Order: sequence, then structure tokens, then C-alpha cells
Amino acid sequence: MNHSMAQARATIRCEPAVWKSAASLVAAALLSLLFLSSGLWKITGVEAWAMRLAQARVPEALSIPGTLALGIAETMAGALLLVPRLRRWGAWLALALLVIFMTWFALNYAALRGQDCSCFPWLKRVVGPGFFAGDAVMLVLAALAAVWAPRAAGLRTAALMLGAVSVFALVSYGAQTVRQTGTKAPARITVDGRPYPLGQGRFFLFFFNPMCMHCMDAAHRMSALDWGETRVVAIPVDQPQFSRQFLTESGLKAGVSTDFDSLKRIFRYTTYPFGVAVINGREKSPVTQFEGAEPAASLRRLGLVK
Repeated sequence: MNHSMAQARATIRCEPAVWKSAASLVAAALLSLLFLSSGLWKITGVEAWAMRLAQARVPEALSIPGTLALGIAETMAGALLLVPRLRRWGAWLALALLVIFMTWFALNYAALRGQDCSCFPWLKRVVGPGFFAGDAVMLVLAALAAVWAPRAAGLRTAALMLGAVSVFALVSYGAQTVRQTGTKAPARITVDGRPYPLGQGRFFLFFFNPMCMHCMDAAHRMSALDWGETRVVAIPVDQPQFSRQFLTESGLKAGVSTDFDSLKRIFRYTTYPFGVAVINGREKSPVTQFEGAEPAASLRRLGLVK
């Protein structure tokens, strides 16, 4: 009998108190909401997030696989946090991702300070002290969810979840790529105040922000390309009054169109810099890489430059 009572006392001591279980549940629920929204946002908008990663100093060649990997990892963390017997693994994964994010932005703080780093659809953040404070709060939530969660079990279930999320991510990316090709361009747009037909010939539509240094660097490098008969149309997404100054400083020869509002819907614009190859009235391909050998390599492949 004494032996049974001792076992019962040991079992009670091993089980977390009710308030600890409740705290773990609340922390897990909050983190799951954040990570699921962030991960699914990346998975369903790969091209846009690839450009965000490139702007955050991730090598552009790794931006798309990096976006898919982050989207899958964040979605997995959020999903695991919802399952009590998998919660501890989800919490540790979330904690590891937060440490990676904070380390990356700390190492690149001087270059990225003040830049947008919004990972959640409804929450706008910029790189600065507030960014690290917010991530520190999430670190605490992840630690609470992990330490006071039940012992993890169910490796096979976790593996099946990972497979399902990965398949969803790849299918979603494939669907986005298909949707972005073959779109019919408008018969004409307004360029430099006059009607400008897009039905015949080769065109490169360049969406940019005149205040964006990444856009300026891309335009400067494109100014050295041999465009042949391809015509370039520059489309400011903001502050169009500085468009001509931007083109003069970059050396890029292009007409300026202020039809951004209509063109962004037609060509599924994501974020600047962004390009669209239009051949004989139809979109041939979006151009989203603007670093290193790009976009020159893509433009040559599409036959827009020599």
C-alpha cells in the first residue's frame, strides 16, 4: 500500500499544475495563430515573399526555395501547436525559427533598419527595437508552450502533417505560376500622356518605386542591356512625380505610364521591383528576380534583350 501511495505521489508531482497546462494552452494558441497566418501567407504568395526575402539580403537565387521552406516550417509549427501531444515539438520549432529570424536581422541591422518586416497579414512592423521586443515576447510564449506541454509523441502523425503541408505548398506555388502566364494585356495604355498600343511587338513593363534603391540598382543595370526592338514602359507604384528623375539618374530609356491601378490587377503585381514581359498582346512571363545575373538572364531567355 505504501508503495502504491508513493507511486501516486510521484505521478502527481510529474503532472504539471492546472495553471501551467492552461498557460501552455494559451501560449500555444496565440503562437499557432501567428505562425499559421505567416506560413500560409508565404505559401499562397511565393513570388511576393521571394522579393521580400531578397530585400532582406537573402541571396536572390535562394529567395523562392527560402520562401517555400519558411512557409512550410511556419505552417508546420502552427499546426503542431494545435495538437496537444505534438505541441512541444511545435513550440520548439517556433522557438528555433524565432531565434533564426532575430539572429539574421541582428546581423544585418545596419542595412535593414527601418525596412518593412511584416510577417503577419494584419500586423505592420519595421526593423528596429520594437521588432526585437515583439519577437522576444513570442520567444517567451514558445518557451511556455514547450516547457509546460505534455510529453511529445506521435512522430508518424507529424511526418504525415509535414508531407501534407509540403504538397499543399508546392501545388499552391505551381498554381500561382500558371496563373501568372498568358494573361491578355490591355489593347492600349497611357504612356507619357498618349495612348500606347500593346497588341503587337515586345514590351517590358517595369513596376518600380522612384524612392526604392533596389529599383534604382535594377534600372541602372538594365540600362546597359541591348533591348533591340523591345520597348520598355516604366510604371511607378508610388510618387509618380519623381519618375522622370528616376529614369534620368538610372539611365534607363523608357516611357512612363501612370496606369498602375489597372495594370496591377491585370498582371497580379506583388511588390516592387516587378516586371512583366508582354509579347504580341499577351503576358509571356512575370520577372521577379532583380539581383546578380537577373533580370538580364530572364530577359535574354524571353527574347527581350540580345
